[in-house]
Amino acid sequence: MRDEVIITGIGGQGIQLMAKTLALAATRTGLHAMLASDFGGEMRGGPSQASVVVDDEQLRSLPILPAARSAVVMHHKHSAFALDRLVPGGLAVVNSSVADPAAIGDAEVVAIPAVDIARAADAPNAAGFVMLGAYVTLRQLVGVAALGDAMRELVPPYRAQHVAANLRALDAGAGAVLAE
Repeated sequence: MRDEVIITGIGGQGIQLMAKTLALAATRTGLHAMLASDFGGEMRGGPSQASVVVDDEQLRSLPILPAARSAVVMHHKHSAFALDRLVPGGLAVVNSSVADPAAIGDAEVVAIPAVDIARAADAPNAAGFVMLGAYVTLRQLVGVAALGDAMRELVPPYRAQHVAANLRALDAGAGAVLAE
């Protein structure tokens, strides 16, 4: 049960928190996970991506991925990094509120209108957690509850007011793929 995922978007979309949440949830549920991040911290709107490898067996090297089985695309800008590495037939979970799923080539594309779903869940700033809930539900890596526990632990105290909305967004993302 191994998956490699590259999460990509622009600074300010929560890419790094999504990746950390996934990695922490995986390790807390007894899986092995490794995370590598790359982001332009100089400004919002710059490139942001993270690679996470989750496996039930021990991992031995950093997740520098020339190829990945999955990609989570939050925004079309800077998405080439992930999509160029996606294996043929791999899973591409695409935020269709912003990015065009039809532009993705040889992949299993799952379009999630994450911004719209987040707004409907009264969590307008949590589109990333909508996408994360959808991704883990599709891949059946960890449960949404484990993601929620990890997110609660990672959110700094000065952002605690967002925890309830993030939890709603995780559930809404999982619900979006289960409804199909």
